[in-house]
Amino acid sequence: MKLHTLSLGMLGTNSYLVADETTGQSILIDAPDRADNILEVLTKEGYTLTEIVLTHGHYDHILALKDLKNATHVPIAIHKNGLASLKSGENNLCVLAGYDWEPITPDRLLDEGDRITAGTLSFQVLHTPGHTQDSICLYREGILFSGDTLFAGSIGRYDLPTGNGRQELKSIQEKLMTLPDDTEVYPGHGPKTTIGKERRENPYL
Repeated sequence: MKLHTLSLGMLGTNSYLVADETTGQSILIDAPDRADNILEVLTKEGYTLTEIVLTHGHYDHILALKDLKNATHVPIAIHKNGLASLKSGENNLCVLAGYDWEPITPDRLLDEGDRITAGTLSFQVLHTPGHTQDSICLYREGILFSGDTLFAGSIGRYDLPTGNGRQELKSIQEKLMTLPDDTEVYPGHGPKTTIGKERRENPYL
């Protein structure tokens, strides 16, 4: 597996390009901004993008979607609770942040236990509501893409529409803290961490 991390947009949102080295097939996890930067990596590495997967529908994770869709024509996947986020600039907070938004129809609605694949790579969808009701994480042995659910030393804010702090802590404790300590965590913002480090040191847990 090859992993490329791009920090994009005014909030420094992490976008992850994950590729199977054998086949060159890849998935993109979140599309924050600067589609040209993402396309440049795809071209340089010679990857074939097969799917764009959104960890949730907030504006800082989706602004590059239209340009990427037009350029690659690959399916867009989001949790089934996130359908409204791609339809409305009010629901995805674009209006609040001062961005225009044209509705996008996702190609695939995800649920707990679904699989995201790229070549021989396979990731399990973990539905982790709390930051938003459509928040998901992607997991395969040894690695977790946590979106805005879990950060290094912090957790996602839950004071925005559809957020719920008690629910978020429940999601983290029941679905993430049960993973092995050496699981590497790649969050939606900030540096990577591990499950063990967050179990020991995260003040919110």
